[in-house]
Amino acid sequence: MRIFLKIIYESFAQAFQQLRANKLRSFLSLLGITIGIFCIIGVQSAVDSLENNIRGSIEKLGDDVLYIQKMPWNEDPGQNFWKYQRRPNPNFEDYEVIREKVESAGLADYHVFIGEKTIKWNSSSVEGAFTLAVTFDCADLFKMEFEKGRYLTPSEYHYGMNRVVIGHTVAEELFGPIDPIGKEVKLMGHKLEVVGVIKKSGRDIINVMDFDESILLGYNTASKISNIQNNHPFGSSVNVKAADGVSLEQLKDELTGVLRAHRRLKPREESDFALNNVSLLANILDNIFGVINLAGLVIGIFALLVGMFSVANIMFVSVKERTSIIGVKKALGAKRYIILLEFLVESVILCILGGIVGLILIFFTTKLLTQVLPFDLYLSAGNMLYGIIWSVAIGVISGFIPAYQAAKMDPVDAIRS
Repeated sequence: MRIFLKIIYESFAQAFQQLRANKLRSFLSLLGITIGIFCIIGVQSAVDSLENNIRGSIEKLGDDVLYIQKMPWNEDPGQNFWKYQRRPNPNFEDYEVIREKVESAGLADYHVFIGEKTIKWNSSSVEGAFTLAVTFDCADLFKMEFEKGRYLTPSEYHYGMNRVVIGHTVAEELFGPIDPIGKEVKLMGHKLEVVGVIKKSGRDIINVMDFDESILLGYNTASKISNIQNNHPFGSSVNVKAADGVSLEQLKDELTGVLRAHRRLKPREESDFALNNVSLLANILDNIFGVINLAGLVIGIFALLVGMFSVANIMFVSVKERTSIIGVKKALGAKRYIILLEFLVESVILCILGGIVGLILIFFTTKLLTQVLPFDLYLSAGNMLYGIIWSVAIGVISGFIPAYQAAKMDPVDAIRS
């Protein structure tokens, strides 16, 4: 152990001596490792950041929620479009049957897209606001947070009172710095009181639950002020959350039975609805990011090959310059494995130094790009460790042949050279 520590110490000293004595040569050699680590870990960090952002956004849908829609999420929309287009849209009657008969359901929500409407307040107006009619459980099912105000009360929902909930962007463009709570707005020719402003969505690439530009009306209120004709191909959905202690498969089986009976489908007929869940999207993402990670690895390996040859070159030069010293050490009794370890450790140290510089560059690059990209880039501890492991591996591979050449030298020939 003592000998091994001494070898490491001497290798450190010799590595830094090489850096000081041959600054330009060392810089150019380590630049290859720096670029290689920057490429492979930079791509990995970007992919990880992108994947975590998308997965985090999708997880907001809830892993214990089933979405009853016309089309399954795990198929190409264009592949069987007309087949799914012929299916009936999920409707309010489906929602009521589920509420009444599905015992494994905890929360259930039905929402339908009314259209892109114009909302007005005094002389201000917002055009193209995404207007939805929703049922009472919507806020709890989607874990809705409010910047100001609140959601609809049970009495406001059930009696169809003229109340409305708006998104952050709609509130900002319509009212500016003025508090919108309690203000009376005009929507589709009717006056409605604003009772809540939904909290602004996070920095997600895919905002699956983006209510920023939305207007939410209770279903009973929307039925009074608008002719809700669910003609949009995918404009409605019944969303059901499993009750406590109920598995998703149990909920799926019960929903399938109740809906098939409600729609009077024969035993041999295919279901005319799809039960979607986050797991379907997660499986698709696994395949997509698996390919991206493989592509990033291939790109990084090619970049690291350049660094490997540059470090091997500097180690061959180092062995040649210290041939006589190697001969003296072997003449004094140094074993082959000691010489081998000495040069291997030196090679690894040089690669680790280059790798650390590459990781530092990645850290500052991610901080810079985070300011201009719509999502956060970061260098995780796992990727930092991954970068160091790559550096050590390249150090061993690129330094082995020069180290082996030094270890097998004849001491007499080495001293004479």
